[in-house]
Amino acid sequence: MNKLVQITPRDMVAVALAPLAAGEAASYGAGEVTPLADIPMGHKVALREIRAGEAVIKYGFPIGRAAADIPRGGHVHTHNLKTGLSGALAYEYHPTHPALEPSEPATFMGYPRKVGRPGIRNELWIIPTVGCVNDNAQALARRAQALVGGAVEGVYAFCHPYGCSQMGGDQENTRQALANLATHPNAGGVLLLGLGCENSGVDQIMARVGAHDPERLRTLVCQDVEDELEAGMAMLTELAARMRGDARVPCPASELVVGLKCGGSDGLSGITANPTIGVFSDLLTAMGGSTILTEVPEMFGAETILMDRCASEALFEKTVHLINDFKGYFESHHMPVYENPSPGNKAGGITTLEDKALGCTQKSGSGPVTGVLKYAEKVESAGLNLLSAPGNDLVASTALALSGAQLVLFSTGRGTPFGCPVPTVKIASNSPLAQKKRNWIDFDAGRLLSGSNLQALGGELMDYVLAVAGGQPTRNEVNGYHDLAIFKQGVTL
Repeated sequence: MNKLVQITPRDMVAVALAPLAAGEAASYGAGEVTPLADIPMGHKVALREIRAGEAVIKYGFPIGRAAADIPRGGHVHTHNLKTGLSGALAYEYHPTHPALEPSEPATFMGYPRKVGRPGIRNELWIIPTVGCVNDNAQALARRAQALVGGAVEGVYAFCHPYGCSQMGGDQENTRQALANLATHPNAGGVLLLGLGCENSGVDQIMARVGAHDPERLRTLVCQDVEDELEAGMAMLTELAARMRGDARVPCPASELVVGLKCGGSDGLSGITANPTIGVFSDLLTAMGGSTILTEVPEMFGAETILMDRCASEALFEKTVHLINDFKGYFESHHMPVYENPSPGNKAGGITTLEDKALGCTQKSGSGPVTGVLKYAEKVESAGLNLLSAPGNDLVASTALALSGAQLVLFSTGRGTPFGCPVPTVKIASNSPLAQKKRNWIDFDAGRLLSGSNLQALGGELMDYVLAVAGGQPTRNEVNGYHDLAIFKQGVTL
């Protein structure tokens, strides 16, 4: 059995599928190489001599430049490989015109809504408009647990520190984010809970809600009533009573919007978990469904691949702005654009941002880019969408939910327990992680290294997603982990 994998024939490096000992020959598809040092799982071995300054190829693309001469069999990592990226760039559109074969239609058991897409959960959400009423929201959520049962699948308060003392884009982002939450299809009922003197109060949020079912949304301003807990419970009880008549029915998979995210990645993420998600993305979008790829800073170094897959020149121009505007965001705060990967990524074998980005974008599959979204902009186009949001796990996952994702697929090589406002499916890049953290991991993509077929594994992930959409709980839901993080960029008063 091969102990190394060379991802493309052009690659100068191979990735260790298990820890390798110095001096023991290890095989890969085209031959074998003897490591000159111990190589941890997920780390890279040079397949030929690489000269200082030479571009190092992995995934068929450069992942940086050698900072020193690297002998054949050498360990290729942070001590001898550096990023080749710098600053904002000019781009040219070289369309590849990718196309996907139509997939057999599929269905899931979801909750139809009078307005918008069906929900995959029927939950009662309490959304504070400002951090000042977070404790009130949590108190209501505790009291309202008595309402859970039947078609009322859960009660959650989504607390945050914002809604006041914000300016400009931050304030608008918060307002639109809360408005999008208030109309999310997974919420069968929503109580929008305000204080009464905040910048982003109930009226400001409602002005941005747009089309919605008024029977499912209630508002309460705490300063306007004598006992906000009594008033809030009355509204929640009324909403729950309406929700009890809801029932799951077959819904077409074309109505699904699925967010694509990775975090705590390792050197195997771009070889197992992310390509498996990519196969899923192609399957769903070929059915007429939608996927959303975000983490813009983790596209740096692989952005031209996505740009060339844009379905039109107008989308290409939007993607150029998506990339360069995010670089401008870093520069406006006098921060390095390429301060990535994280310590955990490096420990797992990822060396440079290009290395991370080329693995990250495997989640997008091979289909065309059909939409490019601003932060808190809802998906309108079927197919693969790109979304402006940072790489931070909870901020990016929340952003996917705000854009309409009913669930998020989250690949990881290191493991993480969190959940965002929607079901957050954890996909392990390696089987040891899946076996060790059964209480965190939902799906083991590491099986790809022990004989599973990529297309078959992607199909299995599709079946799993349809089951989750039909009500099967994810580990974050079983653990009771549901959190919210709104993207903050600027000044706090």
